[in-house]
Amino acid sequence: MPKDTSIKSVLIIGSGPIIIGQACEFDYAGSQAALSLKDEGIEVSIINSNPATIMTDKVIGDHVYLLPLTCESIEQILQERHIDAVLPTMGGQTALNLCKEAEERGIWVKYGVRVVGVDVAAIEKTENREEFRQLMVDIGVGVAPSKIANSFLEGKEAAQEIGFPLVIRPSYTLGGSGGGFVHKKEEFDAALSRGLQASPTHEVLVEKAVLGWKEYELELLRDNKDNVIIICSIENFDPMGIHTGDSITVAPAMTLSDRCYQDMRNQAIKMMRAIGNFAGGCNVQFSVDPVTEAIIAIEINPRVSRSSALASKATGYPIAKIAAKLAIGYNLDEVENQITKTTSAYFEPTLDYVIVKVPRWNFDKFKGANKELGLQMKSVGEVMAIGRTFIEALQKATQSLEIGRSGLGADGRQSRNLDEIMEGLEHPSWNRLFLIKDAMSLGVPMESIRKVTKIDKWFLVQIQELVLLEQELKRYSLNNIPKDFFYTLKQKGFSDVQIAWLLGNVTEDEVYDRRKELGIRRVYKMVDTCAAEFQAQTPYYYSTFEDENESVSSDKKKIIVLGSGPNRIGQGIEFDYSCVHGLLAAKEVGYESIMVNCNPETVSTDFNMADKLYFEPVFWEHVREIIDFEKPEGVIVQLGGQTALKMAEKLHEKGIKIIGTSYDNMDIAEDRGRFSDLLKELDIPYPRYGVAVDAEEALVVAKEVGYPVLVRPSYVLGGQGMSIVINDAELENAVVKLLGDLPGNRVLIDHFLDRAEEAESDAICDGEDVHIVGLMEHIEPAGIHSGDSSAVLPPFNLSDNVIRQMEDYTVKLAKALNVRGLLNIQFAIKDEKVYVIEANPRASRTVPFIAKAYDVPYINIAAKVMLGANKLKDFTIERKLIGYAIKEPVFSFDKFPEVEKELGPEMKSTGEAIRFIKDLHDPYFVKLYKEKSMYLSK
Repeated sequence: MPKDTSIKSVLIIGSGPIIIGQACEFDYAGSQAALSLKDEGIEVSIINSNPATIMTDKVIGDHVYLLPLTCESIEQILQERHIDAVLPTMGGQTALNLCKEAEERGIWVKYGVRVVGVDVAAIEKTENREEFRQLMVDIGVGVAPSKIANSFLEGKEAAQEIGFPLVIRPSYTLGGSGGGFVHKKEEFDAALSRGLQASPTHEVLVEKAVLGWKEYELELLRDNKDNVIIICSIENFDPMGIHTGDSITVAPAMTLSDRCYQDMRNQAIKMMRAIGNFAGGCNVQFSVDPVTEAIIAIEINPRVSRSSALASKATGYPIAKIAAKLAIGYNLDEVENQITKTTSAYFEPTLDYVIVKVPRWNFDKFKGANKELGLQMKSVGEVMAIGRTFIEALQKATQSLEIGRSGLGADGRQSRNLDEIMEGLEHPSWNRLFLIKDAMSLGVPMESIRKVTKIDKWFLVQIQELVLLEQELKRYSLNNIPKDFFYTLKQKGFSDVQIAWLLGNVTEDEVYDRRKELGIRRVYKMVDTCAAEFQAQTPYYYSTFEDENESVSSDKKKIIVLGSGPNRIGQGIEFDYSCVHGLLAAKEVGYESIMVNCNPETVSTDFNMADKLYFEPVFWEHVREIIDFEKPEGVIVQLGGQTALKMAEKLHEKGIKIIGTSYDNMDIAEDRGRFSDLLKELDIPYPRYGVAVDAEEALVVAKEVGYPVLVRPSYVLGGQGMSIVINDAELENAVVKLLGDLPGNRVLIDHFLDRAEEAESDAICDGEDVHIVGLMEHIEPAGIHSGDSSAVLPPFNLSDNVIRQMEDYTVKLAKALNVRGLLNIQFAIKDEKVYVIEANPRASRTVPFIAKAYDVPYINIAAKVMLGANKLKDFTIERKLIGYAIKEPVFSFDKFPEVEKELGPEMKSTGEAIRFIKDLHDPYFVKLYKEKSMYLSK
């Protein structure tokens, strides 16, 4: 059936602010779906309260509503605009729940809106644990023994009947919230109470725990003719017991027999057909007994999921884009394969490579958190790597994580404490993958590791091979490594840094030069969905070590944009938003735009966003070889947060042009000593400060600047390691801990301006003119990280005198730092005097907020200025904000109930929402102001 021509306008419901369990993969899906519908001539409206994402940008939707995700907001849109259909499957659980609530209130019927992409009844069937269990029994799909409980007494009776160990799964929650394993009777009461409280319907499923079984996921698409295809099989490296969002995953499945896979396919198709009559995407999770290969269903999600984004990037098959076309009536055989352009979408992808996803955690931000992984998701982001083999992809993934590792071990950061290693294997946390390798290096038998971790032996054999290769490498020196063996090391994913460390007294550059002499260079393979059976038209590449190179370097003028790597607290989706606009701007002014990034959740790694995508670690060795191969005019580091900025020094050393502000000027802003000297020279006030390399020196500095002091390391993002101390004992502890966590770093000690207000400015500079994008006033006082503060645009309570000082200092600093592009400055204000706390000549988390609030494409303008294609005078910039915009941070403390929730100089928020008010009498603002600024008497 061709497109349903009665659908002329569609409303897409977004997922709201980023939280643990629901991150930017849904913004990626929503963006893909919107562009897909616009291609069909359909008017697209989007509702989402997240200002940091590209999904809420006008390049994506025709009409963007930055409103709270409530039924009241939905009604407001439907009164204002004629909407034919609503697509709720792209916004995660938040969108599905809102769609269901609107259905129950009769809103869709009242305004004549059809729900497409999912059957509302299917939401109930899949989210209600008892309905799902009964449906599986009815269609003959296996499930674990379980009982539903709506009260404490029912839960106790269920536990007695089923027996321990048990798993508690609350209904209608996201990211496993409130769920958990109960191994013994004494733990049950507390776990049951948690689950009942977490469920909005006060309902839990008490289920037999199949700990140690293997876990798999299938991504499916279904059309109106009831055709179903499997896009991707995904295997969890970790066994059952760890939330799939916290599991290392591999595609395609590595240890699944063909008989079991075919059985799983058939069951998944049967499940999807049983939950309702709809066309769209679906994610199904299974558990498999490693001995008998018996299969049980865990859950089915009738929407795009975290795994859908991963599967899209893994296969090159854009699931959300195709699902959107199916939702408006097309069938799979009527839609073009986006990669080959010659085959249809009714074509299951075939991979001739392996992808590995590794989650990224931020336990360092949650002091005292329970770091053991379980049913509740705790990771804040993820990386994906592509290789010809599992082990190559695994090493590339560990290089992508931004945790200072050069691969899987062999980098000087191994653990040698056997007791700690075995404890870590038994109680999995963020580092269990590394501990497996460390245990093998110490000679722990593989079978002992398998018994304690329940990880399939095939994966352990792959890691064991790395240990054997490392032992063999130590027999050689750099100049006598046989070429074949050197080649094997690189094919197994070893970085030049790892090889240098294993050889000893050798540098990374020397290893790189030696392998160049031997002719061992990376080649680039195309992601094509069909294992090269059909020619691919899309320039989407990964690196490996083979003979044939499938990437052709053009003779066009090129710009490389370095991405921000995995999402984490302090560096989130706002940098991906900036990168996307950088790519679009480069294309608009005639450059071939090349993206380098490893985050599968984001729009920047969509294969049609850049002219060329390298899905590679933002890790020096990989970036260096892409630059060597492509020979760009320059590299943009200003848009990818700290990940990209950290490359600036190496790029500068190698004589590679940095587009925009120079490395030296960026370094002045990062180096507290140099920056304070500049402020002194410009006669700009700043807090007294000093720099120390140890605790003894820190005590001397603190006496000079005066307590209280703010203690922090140099060159970090998101306030990592910051603390405010009031005496010598606290200072000594803070410095010792900081240098233990970040060895080799210098400690900055600033006098803390107690009870000061905080504000920010964002500006663009072209080297001559400065345009101040916006001034924001924080609700919270100085001392709370700006990312955790509610910010109001424009300022609501700053005097003209203070605003004049902020504007004056912004212009002075932009010119003194010779900024080409973006500049964010943070101020502390006390007794009408403005102090500069820090300046960041790069994209910041506030830029998307200001761009959405004022409805001006600031990043696009800044990128064109960076590229030297335009001057500020070429643009007419009009602000459209009526009233005020408020940026309010959102936290995920519910994942860590044991953690101190008090805010301070280290950032803890995972996302943000935007709210518009017409005046300061708005009840929302009055409540916010009252709650968060009682320390002020204004």
